[in-house]
Amino acid sequence: MQLRAGVALVTGAGRRVGRAIALALAAREMRVVVHYHASAAEADETVRLARDAGAPDAWAIAADLRDPAAARRLVDEAAARGGALDVLVNSAAEMHRTSFADVTPAEWDDVMALNLRAPFFCAQAAARHLAPRGGAIVNIADLAGMEAWPAYIPHGISKAGVLQLTRALAHALAPAIRVNAVVPGAVMLPEHWSAEDAARLVRTTPLARLGTPEDVARAVVYLLESDYVTGDALIVDGGRHVR
Repeated sequence: MQLRAGVALVTGAGRRVGRAIALALAAREMRVVVHYHASAAEADETVRLARDAGAPDAWAIAADLRDPAAARRLVDEAAARGGALDVLVNSAAEMHRTSFADVTPAEWDDVMALNLRAPFFCAQAAARHLAPRGGAIVNIADLAGMEAWPAYIPHGISKAGVLQLTRALAHALAPAIRVNAVVPGAVMLPEHWSAEDAARLVRTTPLARLGTPEDVARAVVYLLESDYVTGDALIVDGGRHVR
């Protein structure tokens, strides 16, 4: 897939991993649509950085992706702004520590709405734009979707769903649209984690270090540029899944 001059929508691109992905695509001279929900200032900064990195243009669009109608509007507006749509990266998500005994139905629904339902409806809306152009979708999953983390059960279930969503969409949308996932491990810790938490992860990671958002972004670029890869989940975790 030729990325240069194409149009990419990256959800949750105002900060953290989503920003790194948007900037990696900008560096390949893609026009980038930066989705955000509450991080308006951060999204504006991502737009500025994307233009500096080489994007011919970049725009920020707000949407609460917990609302399926908002997800559809976001995709259509992104395609209208760019004049087309070649790439969708579903990166927007939340990760909260949740005690099993204390999870409420509202918390459960909130996690599933953003982490799992939103990628589906963004993909559904994007398919008609992507198919004529041989576009691609990359979903950002999580190692929690492949392991059992007792303090993050709703999150882990939502990300396991993202992996199944990736496989199902790859089958349903082939051959016109390729769909893959990146499965990050410890590349950017939740903001409430301590230095002690980080040190523990380093000790238990085979490569003996934490990753970076840029590690995830490079994996996204690989999956977009690799025309004979679909339905795959590329793990970027320093070897934690084999420890």
